[in-house]
Amino acid sequence: MLTVCGLCWLCRMPLALPSWGICSRCVKAISHQSNTCPQCGLPALDPHSPCGRCLQKAPPWQRLLAVSDYVAPLSSLIHRFKFSGKAELAPALARLLLLEFIQARQLFGLPRPDRIVSVPLWQKRHWRRGFNQSDLLCRPLAHWLGCRYETDAVTRIRATATQHHLSARLRKHNLKNAFRLEFPVRGLHIVIVDDVVTTGSTVAEISRLLLRGGAATVHVWCLCRTL
Repeated sequence: MLTVCGLCWLCRMPLALPSWGICSRCVKAISHQSNTCPQCGLPALDPHSPCGRCLQKAPPWQRLLAVSDYVAPLSSLIHRFKFSGKAELAPALARLLLLEFIQARQLFGLPRPDRIVSVPLWQKRHWRRGFNQSDLLCRPLAHWLGCRYETDAVTRIRATATQHHLSARLRKHNLKNAFRLEFPVRGLHIVIVDDVVTTGSTVAEISRLLLRGGAATVHVWCLCRTL
């Protein structure tokens, strides 16, 4: 479903292509301008080298791409998408991730993913929300990138407490052995897609699972990176 009459979701001006969802001017306003660490995605002085945090204790994934910090106007779009049932926002938000990857690929020579992976929800939470926001982002991305995507490539095998109520230490413990890998990954370049990465505990647990399975690289793509 497209925006009404092909209007931008943010400024409500007509779009050159209705399928874009967000006009080029608003895309420029959304994308962050500050330097971030290429590995953890947090603010850093040099966008080409790992930050001091990563040199001391690197996350399990190799690179994180984020469109922006969790600030307006992108934060309001994510809130509408995730909590107000606006699933039709998914292609427009996925396009932001695609544009971020294209730019990073040109600058840093990133590999094109062989496969993308969504972050699974527990069955009851999925049923209550009606959809998995990560899954809805992955579907158009896989089509545009020409790579494989299956909804059950990684499954959640037990229920966990809601992450945003927990401390960083408890988040890590909460997700221990919560996921199971359902496909062979040896030698593949894998991308994990999520809407918001905060402490990174969820994508870290999935990254370790993929790397133990022999993945060549694991990258994380998210709309927002925040603390």
